[in-house]
Amino acid sequence: MSKTGTFTRPKAVRAMRPIIAVTMGDAAGVGPELCLRLLAQGQWPERSLPLVVGDARILERAGKLIGVPLKAKRLYSVPELLHEPAVLDVSDALSGMDIKPGLSQAPCGRAAARYIEEAVRFCQEGRCAAMVTAPISKKALALAGVDFPGHTEMIAHQVGSRRFALLLYSEKLAVAFATLHQSLRSVPEALSVERVVEVGTLLNRYLILLREKPPRLAVLGLNPHAGEEGLFGEEDQRTVAPAVSRLRALGVEAEGPLPPDVAFTPQALARYDGHVALYHDQGGIPFKMIAFDTGVNVTMGLGIIRTSPDHGTAFDIAWKGEARPDSFLSAYALAARLSVARERTRQHPSRRLTPESATGS
Repeated sequence: MSKTGTFTRPKAVRAMRPIIAVTMGDAAGVGPELCLRLLAQGQWPERSLPLVVGDARILERAGKLIGVPLKAKRLYSVPELLHEPAVLDVSDALSGMDIKPGLSQAPCGRAAARYIEEAVRFCQEGRCAAMVTAPISKKALALAGVDFPGHTEMIAHQVGSRRFALLLYSEKLAVAFATLHQSLRSVPEALSVERVVEVGTLLNRYLILLREKPPRLAVLGLNPHAGEEGLFGEEDQRTVAPAVSRLRALGVEAEGPLPPDVAFTPQALARYDGHVALYHDQGGIPFKMIAFDTGVNVTMGLGIIRTSPDHGTAFDIAWKGEARPDSFLSAYALAARLSVARERTRQHPSRRLTPESATGS
């Protein structure tokens, strides 16, 4: 995507099977073995092909330990067309390093950042239709002097987006966040009508893309009982209610502020297609209670499709063959599904409610 927000792709990518860039993540974590298990599938959703951006030497080392050999062609540059699963070997990022699994190490942080940069560039150039990111270590990034707290901020900086939001997605529920990694004390001041509207609009567009019908959204209240008409705080009346009204004026079917303690009951889950949570634990706790193993992180508003598993590096079990690949495989499947849905809307302009257009909302 250019600085003006225009997303272009070569005709070759549109005509062929979607290529999904998969970053290896932190080499000392579970990322290598998750990539190995993905490559070992043999067939991938939506006729897609995985292109792992990482270090073939590390993948081979991890594969020997867990009994899953590396099954992919090794490449040193990305071709216009890809006909089989492959590993783009960025081994120079860890050249000569004795990587030890289970530890935060500066070389792993530098390499992980390099994999991310390359995958984003391939998506921007149209060589890849989407990207999936294996877990990274924030400590390793810091040790490497990488001035970003995580994936999302790094990718947003590279694509030039300031309007993005996290979506936790599963077939059971979808939760988008108005604020995320910050203290509870700072949340009320960080909320605004504009931010809640922005996140609600992004969520609406992604759910249309995934489910091909207008969703019904629940916008959660900040305070107990959604403020009880001002008795427990004025934020819900001052911020959330006006945001819901504005969303409705934009054609989004939204309700709220909904008392948080009843927002995820079976009845509520049957009624709502997606939830807008106002802070991390408000949406994260119910989501992980319901969809811990299959949940997927989606970063909305980047102009490119990016998904990731809903877990971290799991250093304690790295390279032991104990990591469950469910969430990672779900993240890959969702990225492939989104890339096909986006292509479908490209071919039918009247249905063009895509991630790219969401960045301008």
